[in-house]
Amino acid sequence: MLTQASYVGTKKGLANVKASFYTRRLAPPPPEGAPASSALARSSLAASDGDRRPIHFDWNSVTIVILMGLDSAGKTTLLSQLLTGKVVDTSPTIGFNVGTIDLDKRTSMTIWDVGGQKSMRPNWRFYLDDCKALVFVVDCSDPSRMPEAQRVLKKVLSEEKLRGIPLMVLANKVDLPGVLTVQEISNQLGMSHYPQLRWQIQACSALKGTGLWQAFTSIAKLIKKN
Repeated sequence: MLTQASYVGTKKGLANVKASFYTRRLAPPPPEGAPASSALARSSLAASDGDRRPIHFDWNSVTIVILMGLDSAGKTTLLSQLLTGKVVDTSPTIGFNVGTIDLDKRTSMTIWDVGGQKSMRPNWRFYLDDCKALVFVVDCSDPSRMPEAQRVLKKVLSEEKLRGIPLMVLANKVDLPGVLTVQEISNQLGMSHYPQLRWQIQACSALKGTGLWQAFTSIAKLIKKN
């Protein structure tokens, strides 16, 4: 399963959750025979109580990517597909899911999938510390929610912590009929209003896995250019 938490609180509380997650990730290797090479296994592996110890973590060594978007955009399905190559049953995320993917031997990303429900959105700003890239997921099969997505994205991009941070818009659910084109999504999100922002839009299908690895490879390139 994904590493999950139902954090809804203060910035300090989230910092403690993050520290706990990275302490676990730096734990000793799992027993022989365990799928240590699996990004999912590494992301959810917890050290035993005897292995827990204070650490001084270098946040600059971690590439943190924040996954945001409206509820039902398919963020958790997308993260599950990246981590396991499988589709799992999901429910609305109250809090967040987190996992680490390896793009190649030198490039890994820790992805925080933050719940998109209205009740969660006031807390989004707490997740932006140390963010290296923002991924905003939209449901391109549902034009009726694009105005809401535009307003939400505009508000998120107004955060000072995202100044100079690249943006990847993922147009999810392209496997469905009658979806919006990338150009239509760009227009409806008002992307031309962000001349200083380094951004891209990638069509994808979280259900089928189409376009996901291409998108995150592009995100890695955007981060390196930053």
